[in-house]
Amino acid sequence: MPARRRPSTPPLLDAITDIAGIRVGHWTDRRAATGCTAILAPSGTVGGVDVRGAAPGTRETDLLRPENAVQEVHAVLLTGGSAFGLEAASGVVRFLHERGVGVAYGGFVIPIVPAAVIFDLPTGKPTWPDVAAGYRAAAAARGGRVAEGTVGAGTGATLAKGGGRERLLKGGVGTASERLDTGVIVGAFVVVNAAGSVRDARGRWVAAPRGDRPGTFLDPERLLRTGRRYPPPEDAPAAEDLAKPGGNTTIAVIATNARLTKAQANRLATVAHDGFAHAIWPVHTHADGDTVFALATGAVESPPDGITALEAMAALAMSRAILKATRAATGLAGVPSVGEWQG
Repeated sequence: MPARRRPSTPPLLDAITDIAGIRVGHWTDRRAATGCTAILAPSGTVGGVDVRGAAPGTRETDLLRPENAVQEVHAVLLTGGSAFGLEAASGVVRFLHERGVGVAYGGFVIPIVPAAVIFDLPTGKPTWPDVAAGYRAAAAARGGRVAEGTVGAGTGATLAKGGGRERLLKGGVGTASERLDTGVIVGAFVVVNAAGSVRDARGRWVAAPRGDRPGTFLDPERLLRTGRRYPPPEDAPAAEDLAKPGGNTTIAVIATNARLTKAQANRLATVAHDGFAHAIWPVHTHADGDTVFALATGAVESPPDGITALEAMAALAMSRAILKATRAATGLAGVPSVGEWQG
């Protein structure tokens, strides 16, 4: 008797869109070096959030707390432009409302769209995504492959700021996914605009403040220990970018097809921050607004003992997405990418 074949599963794209129903759309303004990204979720998606940085810029995070009434999330907006860029979330709300997507209440349909921002105003022109930009990002949202690097909310992103603005590198957006044998998939999408430097799974620096010669990095630990910009003469000021709250932020979405409660979704967002810590150092500082949103579509019943595996894979997907964002970035507005710096 021939062996029974296991059901085939579609190949992963290593993207958050490996989760059925998740769609991603970018709006990019390369001339101004800013942009936004809308991540749309299917009906019934449960949301959560965890804010770890001390200088966040967010919208609609309180309603994601487990004790609050709203259970469903319809999209998340990640955007440049600091607090000004939060207005782009209203464009996503308008797009969804026109299509009848939202929570039915009091005779109205109200889309739920949490949002978070990065501070990219010093890169390029001091402008930001507006309502029209958010609408266009939502309209562009698709499944399938996701553009990474200097695009969408990562257009003006930078990182490795411990050596001062003249030594930083280009950040960007990245995405990754992991599949469990149970059929559960977890995917990450991240905008890397960190004060800290980026390292791989072996602890090797992938991106750090630029050294004196092309292809070289300064030692991030030395910079932090001295508290001065490099080289550190007696009268050198403190590393200005690390000292400015709100000047840096890594924001992300962690999504899964597993069925989770709102409390579990919030916990998934919490654990996904471990992926930040694996790849970025330092992270969650007073100068960062680090925020992770969680989305659980509920398409797959997760075994009761499978939550730990889901959480572990969430951290792994997030750390890989950060590395992909760093490596996919291209230089813009006079800031080189790590690939260009290393030649």
